[in-house]
Amino acid sequence: MRNFRELTVWQKGFEVTKKVYDLVNSLPTEEKYGLRSQLTRASVAIPSNIAEGTSRSSDQEFRYFLEVSLGSCFEIETQLLLVKEQNWIESEKIESLISDITEVQKMLGSLIYKLKQTKANGY
Repeated sequence: MRNFRELTVWQKGFEVTKKVYDLVNSLPTEEKYGLRSQLTRASVAIPSNIAEGTSRSSDQEFRYFLEVSLGSCFEIETQLLLVKEQNWIESEKIESLISDITEVQKMLGSLIYKLKQTKANGY
């Protein structure tokens, strides 16, 4: 079993979650049950799925949870682009958070690839 807290990708995902929670406080109140809720749920799913995956007994199961986490990253990115288009939050703040999310996406993609290679090589 892996210690999820030691994984850099989990740490970065956790930081993204905290930033999303800070950001959604600037959304219009009418978005409380819309984008605000969707963004926070998707952001929590990033480190949560990484953590859950570390408890699994196989790399294939771990990879599945990493892929779910990656999907949540893309979901958040899409929602942030909508927030940006609506001019609800300054563009610079959105772009900074998207940059952080892109970093997590790349890290997840790399880890997923490594796990696939390990299986392909029979390890």
